[in-house]
Amino acid sequence: MLELRPNCECCDRDLPPDAANAMICTFECTFCADCAAREFGGLCPNCGGELVRRPVRPAAKLARFPASTERVLRAAPCGSRAA
Repeated sequence: MLELRPNCECCDRDLPPDAANAMICTFECTFCADCAAREFGGLCPNCGGELVRRPVRPAAKLARFPASTERVLRAAPCGSRAA
């Protein structure tokens, strides 16, 4: 089950469970659509995998299967494709 991380690992923008602009890779690295496109060209800077739109968990399922509250930030700086 996806963690649904609460933020962009690059700019720390909030990405709630229903965010339409959340992008993930197969390792669940999470970025906002702006950073995914502008900074990383649609590829995960951590693993090199494709960043795709994160699915939205139905609100009725969030009580039983809550989103993660742990914020994750990249150790390497973000900006101008600094991967």
